[in-house]
Amino acid sequence: MLRRHARAACTALVAAGMALAGLQAGSAAAAPDARDPHRAPTVRTAAQALGAGSARPELLDAMRRDLGLTHSQALTRLANEAEAGATAARLRLGLGGAFAGAWVDGAEAGTLTVATTRAADTTAIRATGARARLVTHSLTALERAKQRLDRSAGTDAPVRYVDVRANVLVVEETRAGAGARLVEATGVPRELVRVVRTGQAPRPLYDIRGGDAYYMGGGGRCSVGFAVTRGTTQGFATAGHCGRAGTTTSGFNQVAQGSFQGSVFPGNDMAWVAANTNWTSTPYVKGSGGANVQVTGSVLQPVGSSVCRSGSTTGWHCGTVQQHNTSVTYPEGTISGVTRTTVCAEPGDSGGSYISGSQAQGVTSGGSGNCSSGGTTFFQPLNPLLQNYGLTLKTTGTDPGPGPGEPEPGGTWAAGKVYAAGDVVTYGGASYRCLQGHQAQAGWQPPNVPALWQRL
Repeated sequence: MLRRHARAACTALVAAGMALAGLQAGSAAAAPDARDPHRAPTVRTAAQALGAGSARPELLDAMRRDLGLTHSQALTRLANEAEAGATAARLRLGLGGAFAGAWVDGAEAGTLTVATTRAADTTAIRATGARARLVTHSLTALERAKQRLDRSAGTDAPVRYVDVRANVLVVEETRAGAGARLVEATGVPRELVRVVRTGQAPRPLYDIRGGDAYYMGGGGRCSVGFAVTRGTTQGFATAGHCGRAGTTTSGFNQVAQGSFQGSVFPGNDMAWVAANTNWTSTPYVKGSGGANVQVTGSVLQPVGSSVCRSGSTTGWHCGTVQQHNTSVTYPEGTISGVTRTTVCAEPGDSGGSYISGSQAQGVTSGGSGNCSSGGTTFFQPLNPLLQNYGLTLKTTGTDPGPGPGEPEPGGTWAAGKVYAAGDVVTYGGASYRCLQGHQAQAGWQPPNVPALWQRL
């Protein structure tokens, strides 16, 4: 945790010559438009649907500084990451229990690798343009083993995660022998685990635009994550360790702002603040020099993807996603389901925004190191936070929906609802399965976005 008492955004989509162009071929056939069966809907590629071509120059600048990319490489990487995420999601659904993880590699994220425990799957994986890797342990088996470790872990073995590249469950220990003792005590098979010694223990990053500072009534400073609404109430998502329900806040300008309505920490690290009528939620994150970086959705990106963070102490910094579903034990207790990244952070950055392209990823939880020597940080994914509190992410550029006199086709799909991979909805008389977790919004109806939905 980091509490105290990434320069972002692309301007145009580079579609031609993408290294993952072959992955777009699997984006799913277009279903007939429910309002006019003879007219095909406007079907967007994953890169188009996730706004890979609409991020601002500040994001490109941060990716240049922190990832060593040129302007063109950054644009291509964002497009490739979007396509890779959609392809990996479809393959995960098809592989079922044999799925063992997926990740992107290369400066431009031009290579998607999908792991399986079943040799017969490799041909289908390669047919999508991805590389196939045959491994011993399924992702489900490794994550179940991690859950057993999580129940008994202490601060001397503070971080546990599945390394999909190595097909192993990693335990970081701050004291020699702590990892081995944890594995023995829980009965997890030793061959599933690799123990790594670390000299730094993560701590919370203590001390309405994402990345702006806010101050807690009892003292301390954190950072706004993402602007949200709940009905007519304006507010923002942030880290749970920054305050408890009832804690009052003031904004970056020290003007009275609002109060925490809900907070979970430990267990998770999520909270939201309802603002008073002097504050208005905006669909932006604070970029380099104070420029606005637009937020268009909340699709979680795959391992290896670029990600940038905005915080009130250190501003914009970028890195990559290392592992999802990581567990961290802070002195205050264990949190689970966070994402581990190579982005740096310092006290006061807690609660701040993590964004990939224009897709909101999560809010800063904690980490180790700093932005001078480098470090590791963890973010609380945003979609579970939105779902837990019934919040709607503030986004730009929503689709107007049906025209006058054209009713929305019937079904269970609804804008504003958070969907997890595997959820099934109906829309316009057809059934669809969710491929990538996200909060639905107008314009992302299932027939239009095969990167997010598969027709059954």
